[in-house]
Amino acid sequence: MGGGGKIPYPKEVWSPAGGWYAQPANWRVNTAVMGAFVVGVAAVAFSLSAEREHRDKMPEPGRFFPSRYWSKQIREHEQQQAAKNDS
Repeated sequence: MGGGGKIPYPKEVWSPAGGWYAQPANWRVNTAVMGAFVVGVAAVAFSLSAEREHRDKMPEPGRFFPSRYWSKQIREHEQQQAAKNDS
């Protein structure tokens, strides 16, 4: 199974992707670096989004609302509500 060996190919062809049957020696490091870069960009985008998030209407108390864990505005509102209820 497998269809035979590798086909002959021209040796003088250059490709930015490595050409036929490319197996770069440091592919694991390259993959890890790009993975870290993607995670870093996603973290920065998430941080900026959470920082700039603005709510006109706050979520109901006790209802599941994922952004209540990272939204500064919602956390401050809930702290004010808790302080008001304690008084």
